[in-house]
Amino acid sequence: MRFYEEKLDKIPSLIRDVLMVFPTSERLSVISPSATLAITAKAKELRAAGKDVIGFGAGEPDFDTPEHIKEAARVAIAKGLTKYTPVGGTPSLKKAVAQKLERDNLLSYELNEITTSNGGKQCIYNAFMACLNKGDEVILPVPCWVSYPDQLKLAEARAVSVFCGVEQNYLMTAEQLEAAITPQTKMLIINSPCNPSGAAYTKEALISLGEVLKKHPNILILTDDIYEHIMYNDQKFYNLPMLFPELQERTLVINGVSKAYSMTGWRIGFCAGPREIISAMEKIQGQSTSNPCSISQAAAEEALIGDQSCVSEMKQAFARRRDQGHQLLSSMKGVCSLLPQGAFYLFPDIREVYQTEGFQNILRGQNDDSLSRVFCTHLLEKYETAVVPGIAFGNDNSIRLSYALDDLSLQKGLERIGNMIQELN
Repeated sequence: MRFYEEKLDKIPSLIRDVLMVFPTSERLSVISPSATLAITAKAKELRAAGKDVIGFGAGEPDFDTPEHIKEAARVAIAKGLTKYTPVGGTPSLKKAVAQKLERDNLLSYELNEITTSNGGKQCIYNAFMACLNKGDEVILPVPCWVSYPDQLKLAEARAVSVFCGVEQNYLMTAEQLEAAITPQTKMLIINSPCNPSGAAYTKEALISLGEVLKKHPNILILTDDIYEHIMYNDQKFYNLPMLFPELQERTLVINGVSKAYSMTGWRIGFCAGPREIISAMEKIQGQSTSNPCSISQAAAEEALIGDQSCVSEMKQAFARRRDQGHQLLSSMKGVCSLLPQGAFYLFPDIREVYQTEGFQNILRGQNDDSLSRVFCTHLLEKYETAVVPGIAFGNDNSIRLSYALDDLSLQKGLERIGNMIQELN
């Protein structure tokens, strides 16, 4: 018996020895876990422990997937469409994507210029891996979605961050773009409407960017249009190839069904672009995940070509919540909140709150050099409200709140934020 007890005592050290012999790859040292997923997981963990946590972290609609889309999935199962499909998706789904791009964006693509993946995130990752080499520079307007910088690091490319503060509505200017271009520039990323700010480029702003890009024909463009259908105040969506047909041949259009159709868990994204790059992306996907889920593909096909009324219904609810959230944040002392033009996020600037005596007292003894992270940690621990630190998006002056949650929770969570800020003042 003593022999086994001695062996059990040694197990932890044996595990440590194995980990030292077989360390994880060096590439893991350059990336971080997704901050938005971490915040969402922490909120769920606290709720499971009985805490009344309001979560503003998740970037997914709180609505159920529309019934006609779910029915398409049930029909697919009944028909036995449960086998492997072509790596880049079924021809019928690619045709639906082509129809959507023609209908909504007046962009024409052949089926071999379209691929589908396990979400828009995989499309972007595949694009980086297919197009970028070590040392290539990618211009990235900041604040930006959390996964762009880390995916670029995995591709061994260098993100050239162009900071766009609240003073310029979180949008990059043509002058900033021109100044960021070097002989090493390989790609520009545009996300409009933007996560985290909700800012959207107007037609005129995109035209000014396009005029710069016309002078630099070797720069690829990745336009992440995942929030295309969630725009407010009758503002029309545009991307660069819609305004400059000559740019289409060097643009990758990324989109998907997750946000507009409340299908985050179905994991279907798509990309349209030059056939050589699309072929390369499918080559990468073929050696990693292979095809996206066959049932999800059938559902996505229905989402893209079926009844579109569900999109406007959800957008109306988002618009109401946007107005409510913006109004309440704007009433808080030291908070500067811009009215989002799209998506479902608020990204208030709270620099003045950092200067309050109450917040300075919280900072004493803290080892964290991120003010937004300190703010969000205190908010979660003391006020049971989860928001995402702005530092995760490249802007430590702000915090991000997703208003993709019910009206009552939105009101309750914002009141808690207001109470904290009031007490700090």
